Amino acid sequence: MNKKILVDMSCTILHHGHVRLLKRAAKYGKVIVALTIDKEVKKHKGYQPEIKYKFRKEILESIKYVYRVIPSNWKISEKFIKKEKIDIFIRGSDYKKEKFSIKTIIFPRTKNISSSKIRKKSKNL
Repeated sequence: MNKKILVDMSCTILHHGHVRLLKRAAKYGKVIVALTIDKEVKKHKGYQPEIKYKFRKEILESIKYVYRVIPSNWKISEKFIKKEKIDIFIRGSDYKKEKFSIKTIIFPRTKNISSSKIRKKSKNL
């Protein structure tokens, strides 16, 4: 099982939905996380991540399902996939409309959890 599996995420606030996605992805091969860099999070989500890229990377690298973490832009391109020699791309269902030349597997989001929900809840405390 030496397939290279790409999972893209921002992971601005790590939660059990992220861990479950990584665990499922690891069943297909070596998980490489394409982690969105800070300036891309700011550009596309409109806020500075609570946790800087280097610390998000450190946290993800400590998870047993993760083989490697690499920096990425918000949008994953065919060029990026080819450069990294990815075999399978695994994503959450919020990106199911995008098509790629390699096998893409879509997993449903974990119900009732997201970094946005955690962020909103913490602001209301």
